[in-house]
Amino acid sequence: MPEGDTIHKLAEYLDAALRGRQVAAVRLHPAFGPSVGARRVERVCSEGKHLFLSFDDGTQLRSHLGLYGAWHSYPRGATWRKSRRQASLVLSTAQQDFVCFNAKAVQWLRLHGFRRADQAARLGGDLIRDGLDPQDLLRRMRAFTTPRTQLVDLLLDQRIAAGIGNVYKSEVLFLDRQSPAGRVGQLEDRALLALYRRAGELLAENLGGGARATRVAPHGGGLWVYGRRDLPCWRCRAPVHHALLGVKPRSTYWCPGCQS
Repeated sequence: MPEGDTIHKLAEYLDAALRGRQVAAVRLHPAFGPSVGARRVERVCSEGKHLFLSFDDGTQLRSHLGLYGAWHSYPRGATWRKSRRQASLVLSTAQQDFVCFNAKAVQWLRLHGFRRADQAARLGGDLIRDGLDPQDLLRRMRAFTTPRTQLVDLLLDQRIAAGIGNVYKSEVLFLDRQSPAGRVGQLEDRALLALYRRAGELLAENLGGGARATRVAPHGGGLWVYGRRDLPCWRCRAPVHHALLGVKPRSTYWCPGCQS
């Protein structure tokens, strides 16, 4: 699933390509709502893992890629690399088609409507755009977790802070030497805030080009534990473990030596 840094970069790309431009049509898969005709794009922005396209008539389109979604760009008339049946959303200009395939969700919203306000309220601060607001984060944490909430579930809860996904979850817990089986009630507020501060730093460091990396200089590129099942830990050489953890089980990687 694309994480906050990926969606942020995607929003910047689409905003540069579409802001102020007229689209000839906005076509949605029937499962997501009606298609519409010509309108002008006001802006494209991201909030965590959600992408918002704003139009000059006061409407917005929210999309979430989920596990399998992806955006493609094609010259008008070019052959698409995926089936048209997989197209969740198509924005057509005079020269290009911007296609979102296999989205988890696409939703029409009114810019100042109730559903848009509700969507904003259900998302914590975007760690890339908004940075870290300690008081708001702790308030949301107390509202949406209990002392027994596992850290793997805490970091993925977009109601607390938006943008952290599976990769950063595992990498942050490794870098802060926290066991993925650890629970919220076992850590002081400053240690919990440190997890989000670390996540925000990693997200910001990966806004450039190239592959995502958390092992920055002098350690070299790549990731510390994610995707490295049974390989030796870069720190202590113990084999990296992997399991599906959490209330909604998700892949988690950790070092039993560094994160006891």
